[in-house]
Amino acid sequence: MPLPSTHRAAVYTEPGQVVVDERPVPPLGPHDVLLEVSHCGVCGSDIHFVLEGWGRPGSVEGHEWSGTVVAVGDAVTAWSVGDGVVGGPSPRCGTCEYCLAARPSLCTGRSAAGVDVHPDGAFAEYVVSSERGILRVPDGVSLRHAALAEPLAVALHGLTRGGVTAGQRVLVTGGGPIGALSVAAARARGVAAVVVSEPHPKRRALVEALGAIAIEPEELVTPPSPNDVVNDAFDVALECSGHPAAMEAALGQLRRAGTLVLVGAGIKRPRFDNNRILLNELTITGSFVYDADGFERALELLATPDFPSDLLIEPVDVPLAGVLDAVRGLHDGDLAGKVMIVPGAS
Repeated sequence: MPLPSTHRAAVYTEPGQVVVDERPVPPLGPHDVLLEVSHCGVCGSDIHFVLEGWGRPGSVEGHEWSGTVVAVGDAVTAWSVGDGVVGGPSPRCGTCEYCLAARPSLCTGRSAAGVDVHPDGAFAEYVVSSERGILRVPDGVSLRHAALAEPLAVALHGLTRGGVTAGQRVLVTGGGPIGALSVAAARARGVAAVVVSEPHPKRRALVEALGAIAIEPEELVTPPSPNDVVNDAFDVALECSGHPAAMEAALGQLRRAGTLVLVGAGIKRPRFDNNRILLNELTITGSFVYDADGFERALELLATPDFPSDLLIEPVDVPLAGVLDAVRGLHDGDLAGKVMIVPGAS
């Protein structure tokens, strides 16, 4: 069938404003693939872009997507019309010291955070990707579930940076979508003791359904002396909220030689107790995007029969016209799971 020349997209215009507009279907280069978007998750970074003004006026956000190949460039041989795929990481240089050390998230040629190779994201009916920037959806995984691959890869990278293994005690601060995915990923890795600090009741209920113990942030009390350690201290804390108070509280819950992993991005900066870090030889590290094989491992996990994909996704999908409401709902904590935008829905 001939492809349309235009398509609908949710376009960011100014802080707090998104409109559905008709845009030209992106042209294909020889090594590009055109995808019809099936589902696209709303990310925490979309909150920053849409509500806090990080976005570029006229841009289309959305990078957690699944879709179907509808056209390929002249030089593409690995993909065919009808293939189900997910959007993967932006291709890296492959030659810098970080790429050679299997740490492509630190590639010296990477673009700025939140900026992809193509200007338009997947809050749209169609999206263009490099043939190297997509991965095949495994048999038995729906396109709806497959759209969890990108945020699950983010959660898995946090576990990698923290060295999370079975038998440890893990604290997650922030029970939003990345926090919930971190719980599911840790539980799948055999971690039985996971505690989540989260203020919103719906999110506490979700992480409890995933097998974690949910508490309110006020229950995390730091000992007054930096030499002292709390009872039942944690080996690893995964900070997924991006709030400085949560970062500071998480540091105070660690055992000696424990690790705090900063997963959530935030605007305001924390104030850490340097003496607590020094006296207990604590490690603070960042977790930016993915492991080298993060998407492959995420798709493998999504293909396991007992992975709780349905719990992790909000039960009702949202059309393009609902993008702004979805972003606000996630920001306010009224939505607990991953919200899926379905561009083809009316």
